[in-house]
Amino acid sequence: MSELTSFADLGLSAQTIAAIKAKGFEEPTKIQSACIPLLLKDQVDVIGQAQTGTGKTAAFGLPILEIVDPSLYQVQALILAPTRELAVQNAEEINSLKGDRRLEIAAVYGGASMELQLRKLRRGVHVVVGTPGRILDHLRRGSLHLEHLKFVVLDEADEMLDMGFIEDIEEVLKQTPAEKRMLCFSATMPQPIQRLAERFMHNAQVVKIQQDTMTSNLTDQIYVEVKESDKLEALTRIIDMEENFYGIIFCRTKVQCDEVGRKLMDRGYDAEPLHGDLSQKQRELILHKMRERSISIIVATDVAARGIDISDLTHVINFSLPEDPDAYIHRVGRTGRAGKTGIAITFVAPREFKRFSFIKNVSKTNIRRESVPEASEIIRIKRARILSRLMAISDDDAETSHFLPIAEQLLDGKKPEIVVAALLDHFYKDELDVSKYQHITGGRDDRRGDRPVREEESGFTRLFIARGRKDGLDKRLLVDYLIEQVGAEDRDIQDVSVREEFSFVSAPLQVAERILKTFGEQGPEGKPMISRAKPDNPNGKNLSGRTRDDRRPSYSDRPARRSDRDDYQPYGRDSYGEERYESRPAALDDRPARVHGKYSTSKTKKGSFSKKGPSSRRRYND
Repeated sequence: MSELTSFADLGLSAQTIAAIKAKGFEEPTKIQSACIPLLLKDQVDVIGQAQTGTGKTAAFGLPILEIVDPSLYQVQALILAPTRELAVQNAEEINSLKGDRRLEIAAVYGGASMELQLRKLRRGVHVVVGTPGRILDHLRRGSLHLEHLKFVVLDEADEMLDMGFIEDIEEVLKQTPAEKRMLCFSATMPQPIQRLAERFMHNAQVVKIQQDTMTSNLTDQIYVEVKESDKLEALTRIIDMEENFYGIIFCRTKVQCDEVGRKLMDRGYDAEPLHGDLSQKQRELILHKMRERSISIIVATDVAARGIDISDLTHVINFSLPEDPDAYIHRVGRTGRAGKTGIAITFVAPREFKRFSFIKNVSKTNIRRESVPEASEIIRIKRARILSRLMAISDDDAETSHFLPIAEQLLDGKKPEIVVAALLDHFYKDELDVSKYQHITGGRDDRRGDRPVREEESGFTRLFIARGRKDGLDKRLLVDYLIEQVGAEDRDIQDVSVREEFSFVSAPLQVAERILKTFGEQGPEGKPMISRAKPDNPNGKNLSGRTRDDRRPSYSDRPARRSDRDDYQPYGRDSYGEERYESRPAALDDRPARVHGKYSTSKTKKGSFSKKGPSSRRRYND
């Protein structure tokens, strides 16, 4: 089929073309050029395969609007979508394309008022867009009637399969008339979707849109090597480098999503977490704020972000590495759309390189390597921005006479540059404070290898702890306990190593002093519980290169167990997919229980560790 280059060539009515022009669309996309004539002229079932963001909604929405009968207030088109967000988005898009047609389009999905949906359906609706579960609810209630149905559309069919909707879809399709037209749109075509199409579609025409690359050429793809414990610091530096950062930050788990979102908000960024535990009203409010630009950052899980379409994103940040190449492609595809450029940045921890290499090879794209911006470079850029803004203001011819008397008083007998500097310091001091950026130890590019960084190099102190795995201690317990006892933050406790009989951590100088003061009293063995690590032996190795663990091979040489990972991970242990902490011995005496990410008010004796019974079970589900 030759590619049609204008909407007028597709067989659409003048009424529809006027609505399209009113929206500012000039030329059809490839999927629209291929599908619309098949649906309007050939009147066949269609299987459309194309990536997200290629204009699929208009590809099926425009023919539906042409064919449904406005005078018949019955459901004539049913569109199934995997998520509430996509259902709302599709309904809004089709509604915006109807022009002056008197058509009713309703979004029907779980989490919204059933009573409102019932009232809409009773009044009469031409097009229903909904999620499979809620559509099935209405069919069972008898509130949704499909005897006049002309179209059924499965949008993002592969996503619905992944989310476990296949049985619900089959049940819905069984209740549709045999003479209907069916359309199936999907980015991929796994076997279950093919079998579904063979069962319910009649001689379907397959339209497969080949893209030059699996990801957009308008997206600049970058990866950054960074330790897990440094990811938040790297993220804030990247955000600060941009004057108008507007993006989605992807995390693997809800716990990580909440943690990163909260820490960004604590640091003053306009950010919100978005995940499956939020109510539908909360989710819709967050998306509304994002589209209205009252916030500029969404921290989301893959599941929560499915079906969300936010225009003009400048950045997509993979805070955690995606599970597979398809997930990477879908994430990255959210920026660099509609002729506008975007940036996709992926954080890669040292132990993730094997999986990252696989993703890079399968996605068949150039992902270039960059380093985390230096704090001095960020301050230089911020200073230039401030100067540019102030110069623009000073060049403005706006009326300022009412401020002249104040200016004269301020400058009376003083040097102008001193006055201006004082004002700048007052208003921009925090923005140009280099000390708010924490030290980043580096990824593979750190040529020091495994040698410990000297205190004068990093500003961190290496501490020795006279307790280890034999005392029931592990990394998370150790870090949580130190945070609780000395009022530190996750980012303050780094380079954690837990051995059989002892442990090591690194902390900023001031935090280290608080730890030493808290745990400086002599223990039952006549030695303090925590002390500075010896400069000549900061990692617990003796002269033979073996540990004190009965001269077994060094800890770093053993195969890593899930509880023994070298990279401390403060945000839900995302790099290795760990989403739970179960049945582990509590090494800390009367350690406060953690409930929903917060500590209880139970008190702990400072400076004490013990081998008391198992900790309470806690599970984090995605």
